[in-house]
Amino acid sequence: MSQRLEGQNIAATDENRRSYRELLVSAPGLSDLVSGVILCDETLRQHANTVDGAVPFAEACHSWGILPGIKVDTGTSPLAGWFGAVVTEGLDGLRGRLAEYATLGAAFAKWRAVINVEAASDYALSVNAHALARYAALCQEQGLVPIVEPEVLCAGSHDIEQCAAVTDRALEAVFAELQAQRVDLEAMVLKPNLITPGLDATPASAEEIAAATIEVLDRRVPASVPGIAFLSGGHDNSAACQYLAALNLAAGEPSWNLTFSFGRALVSDALRQWGGEDTNRAGAQAVLLANCTRAAGAVAGRAPAPLSA
Repeated sequence: MSQRLEGQNIAATDENRRSYRELLVSAPGLSDLVSGVILCDETLRQHANTVDGAVPFAEACHSWGILPGIKVDTGTSPLAGWFGAVVTEGLDGLRGRLAEYATLGAAFAKWRAVINVEAASDYALSVNAHALARYAALCQEQGLVPIVEPEVLCAGSHDIEQCAAVTDRALEAVFAELQAQRVDLEAMVLKPNLITPGLDATPASAEEIAAATIEVLDRRVPASVPGIAFLSGGHDNSAACQYLAALNLAAGEPSWNLTFSFGRALVSDALRQWGGEDTNRAGAQAVLLANCTRAAGAVAGRAPAPLSA
């Protein structure tokens, strides 16, 4: 968040980080469009301003009709001996942290594994799948719903077939570990990437992306998983919503609820509109709500209208 603030020439203070996150989650009517918001450790410990005064962020989220979640991984490190591959850290002490987060009001948690198409060895996939499953099991032990996020990065020049092949292998490894570690698949959310060509490759149509994604999901994701919430990756709001709408149209009546868990694709426009100025708060919230409205429409299979310049 500090990096994003500084990218907009906003001082990266704890108060500016708090103010921006409060601006987002307190947007009027947001709960009609999203059901949860993923916070970080800092924010979960801060207070938000409500009609009842300053209250803990998790409590404020509940009052606004939104479930608070918490990001619990601590980022990635290079995977020793495997050039280009990374492993997500944060398992040390996780049981205790999750117990504390539950007492602070978190309802769910998130852990992101990062998979580079060019470095997706069986070992790299196995290490990250094992960590995801350990995290998920610990979440359920503490009464938190785990969001399981194996992200195959869209950076690069790979084609859609390569993305599909790596995503297929990643999901196979993840669900093998989840079942081995006795994770209740009915009490988790899967957060995968959409299957797209790399950002430097020839683009594919929304229909091609939907077909490729559904094919892999049908093969690898058990029907007992209640929801699949797609990440936006490096795609902007318009493109991510186009893909999600096509996916829901093509899926017919799938076993899972196909929805969104977008980050930058929802909030970056609001950050630019806000610019650190309280006078821009309402305008920034309007931009956020417009992006969320497009995403919610995509869940219903409605392709978004082109964004105005």
